[in-house]
Amino acid sequence: MSVTHAPQTTDVLTRQDPELAEILLGELHRQSSTLQLIAAENFCSPAVLAALGSPLANKYAEGYPGARHHGGCEIVDVAERLAVDRAKSLFGAEHANVQSHSGSSAVLAAYAVLLRPGDTVLALGLPYGGHLTHGSPANFSGRWFDFVPYGVDAETGLIDHDQVRTLARTHRPKAIVCGSIAYPRHIDYAFFREVADEVGAYLIGDAAHPIGLVAGGAAPSPVPYADVVCATTHKVLRGPRGGMILCGGELAERVDRAVFPFTQGGAQMHTIAAKAVAFGEAATPAFTAYAHQVVANARVLAATLVDEGLVVTTGGTDTHLVTADPAPLGVDGRTARGRLAAAGLVLDCCALPHADTRGLRLGTAAVTTQGMAEKEMMRIAALLAGVVRGEVESVPAREEVRDLVGGFPPYPA
Repeated sequence: MSVTHAPQTTDVLTRQDPELAEILLGELHRQSSTLQLIAAENFCSPAVLAALGSPLANKYAEGYPGARHHGGCEIVDVAERLAVDRAKSLFGAEHANVQSHSGSSAVLAAYAVLLRPGDTVLALGLPYGGHLTHGSPANFSGRWFDFVPYGVDAETGLIDHDQVRTLARTHRPKAIVCGSIAYPRHIDYAFFREVADEVGAYLIGDAAHPIGLVAGGAAPSPVPYADVVCATTHKVLRGPRGGMILCGGELAERVDRAVFPFTQGGAQMHTIAAKAVAFGEAATPAFTAYAHQVVANARVLAATLVDEGLVVTTGGTDTHLVTADPAPLGVDGRTARGRLAAAGLVLDCCALPHADTRGLRLGTAAVTTQGMAEKEMMRIAALLAGVVRGEVESVPAREEVRDLVGGFPPYPA
């Protein structure tokens, strides 16, 4: 499950710009000597990196294959068609747009297809794991649309389906968004489809986090239920940083127009080629095994954190995500994150449902790419708890982290 071959800073960059070459090597060292537990990150393969650094980066290609606004696109057209075909096959979608520069830009395009400014949208509230594009006042979504937030049950931490149905019936939204950046359980897409149909709303699946698990058969797919599915191509999917949109054939032309020319300009053809590589990798049995190991690792990590005294949201996880409250260990989330960063454990803070403090958000995608399994998850959880409690100082903790990562380098030589 681990990737092979270290990405090397090219000789030409070392000669031409040694200052930047040193920065790149420094980042490679950081990634190779600390534990990457950020849920939104992963290690893409050397083949994906090769596509990102290819001559396709030189090509301007506004438009779509066969209908570009620039000449000389006959080769990049083939690359984009390949990425589209692989995405459609991988996710069972009638149409795929692979040009979105990010998950947020994919969501913006989806809103452009289905909504008009001022429309009402139902989405998971930010305090419960909703994304900025789900109605934050600092984001275009909160400024252009009237978002009504739904939440999670105070006892279980699970999405409150009764509240979703009641809010939908009361507000009659134009669209319902289902998706999260910090909800560790599978989303019941069939339920959301039922509610959307009842009130005449579109259903938008924001699958930025679980889409890689969907590709590997380790999570349910939103594609059969949602009118539009937005996703990222990094995270568990292990591709380049970018976005994509999946939809049915009836919305295909509108989705394409919403991406270009409405919300974006020229496509990044090197990134699209790298997406094609990632889709091809995700269609293999090795990736299926990887996706299931990601979930197995997350479940062991969550269970061990509970054993160590942390409170894990929803009591566990179905995905690569684990959210936990370190308060029982005597510190808040921000303090815990600082201690862990000093010890070489890199992770995020997140909002905790029905709480005034922030918790920790961890993910197992990157460490699973490195080849780590259940035994290593127990070791990581025990080390994390020791650092948070102050029982393990940062210097010896860093040594243990280096020892662990040294046995599982992200890019073996």
